[in-house]
Amino acid sequence: MPGRSNRAAFAFAAFAAIAGPACGHAAEDMNADVLRVCADPNNLPFSNQAKQGFENRLADMMAAELGRGEVSYTWWAQRRGFIRNTLKAGDCDVVIGVPAKLEMVATTRAYYRSSYVFVTRADRHIDMASLADPRLKSLRIGVHLIGDDGANTPPATILGHEGIVDNVVGYTIYGDYREPNPPARLIQAVVDGDIDIAAAWGPLAGYFAGRSPVPLTVRLITDRADQPAYALQFDVAMGVRKQDKALRAQLDRAIARRQADIEALLKSYGVPLLPPLDGGSESAQGRR
Repeated sequence: MPGRSNRAAFAFAAFAAIAGPACGHAAEDMNADVLRVCADPNNLPFSNQAKQGFENRLADMMAAELGRGEVSYTWWAQRRGFIRNTLKAGDCDVVIGVPAKLEMVATTRAYYRSSYVFVTRADRHIDMASLADPRLKSLRIGVHLIGDDGANTPPATILGHEGIVDNVVGYTIYGDYREPNPPARLIQAVVDGDIDIAAAWGPLAGYFAGRSPVPLTVRLITDRADQPAYALQFDVAMGVRKQDKALRAQLDRAIARRQADIEALLKSYGVPLLPPLDGGSESAQGRR
């Protein structure tokens, strides 16, 4: 899914925008005792340099399952060039969270599936589950935008299709990287009352809603897509270089063994979980 279509399809990490050209390197000097992870140092609930994210904890879990005594990190902001400058440069060997059919890497079996959600202040008593709800026309709606060109995320695309434009407020998913966890600004805007409702990627929304000083309501957006740009639910896998077939197979087995523990971990971070479309089996992309 190259280019704009992938950016629109999967905004939690904006992988088509961050990946850069697919000019890979062979794995070099892989230390059998170390699991080398590519990660963002400032992107909770996924990862940060203090290793507080659920992807950090998943990396520890995978290292233990693979018999690796240590996890090392190549830290790089998940912006344009992330995959090219980390995984494909040979500086690390696995990205813990990628779209399950991301074409520029080899993906493992999906280990969770989540959805975009609505986030509102609980004291507003706004209860809706569809981007086609006519009440949205009278609310101030926050959405994430990706990249310098303001590419739309799926909720923004759908709202535009519904003719809901003038009352939509865009928040760049990159934000101000000098601040902690820049994408969380969208959820903070709900807390502050700057917007009435946010349409956000579920793991981000669930985590920060659960830690908000103001009670927030998180509700799954239940619309079903009739084309990829409108998809709102996604499977998430781990990504390795395409030639690293042995590592991918090892991770597949480790994920299968620890699936229940993985789900418990994700729930502890407030991640809204859906049954994977592939039932937790190998992804369609991952066995070419």
